[in-house]
Amino acid sequence: MDRADNRPPYARIAGYYRDQISSGVLPPGTLLPSIRDLADQWEVSTATVDRAMRVLRKEQLVQGIQGIGTEVVGRPVSLSSGAERHDRSGRTKSSWGDGEQSSAHTAATVPAPDSVATVLGIDPGEDVIRRRRVYRDVHGIVCHSTSWLPAEFGKAVPELLRSERLKGGLSLDLIAQATGRQVVKRVDEETARIATNEDLKLLELAPGTVAAILVLTAQFLDVDGQLLEYGVDLGAPGRVRTAVTDPVR
Repeated sequence: MDRADNRPPYARIAGYYRDQISSGVLPPGTLLPSIRDLADQWEVSTATVDRAMRVLRKEQLVQGIQGIGTEVVGRPVSLSSGAERHDRSGRTKSSWGDGEQSSAHTAATVPAPDSVATVLGIDPGEDVIRRRRVYRDVHGIVCHSTSWLPAEFGKAVPELLRSERLKGGLSLDLIAQATGRQVVKRVDEETARIATNEDLKLLELAPGTVAAILVLTAQFLDVDGQLLEYGVDLGAPGRVRTAVTDPVR
């Protein structure tokens, strides 16, 4: 057990197996050791292990089978919001969640679509930086993510115009380093819709597929209320949003 981890023992156990399942180390169908064996292994009480298993069952990562034990169900990585990826980057310098990787990084200066122009406060067709990437885990695509940024940042942070994964943090981290403009306010929104033809293409789904997807948008504003970035994440069909909050005592 990692003594530097300040979480309660049950949360550490649940976190360990959550990571093992999300990364594919423990595939669906795997039977976990018995409660007694886990208690001995982690040097905790059986009640602590049982609480950890209840957490994993609630998250639908494992299931109890009468007379057999606890079986790994396996569930795709939860869909992260733009705000969560931003927070994660501040801690780890990476937007990846547990078990995730990103690919298909592209960047370009393009005419702003009407919907994006409205959010950025510019005229439709004006130049805007568009960065795209696809997040994947062992189950496939987690989401397709697009960042829309004011064109002015292309000069201050030329890396934003390169079709490759950014190094040293997310776009907002690099903007803060180059300009001193930092995020002080975020506006997040979650909506659901039937995937459009463009959504299907971005999520690598067959044309004509009828699927419900979750759309997460995030506006990142500086101290003057000026937009630094507008993020749009398209969650792949079947992906879920899971938020875990520890109650404050």
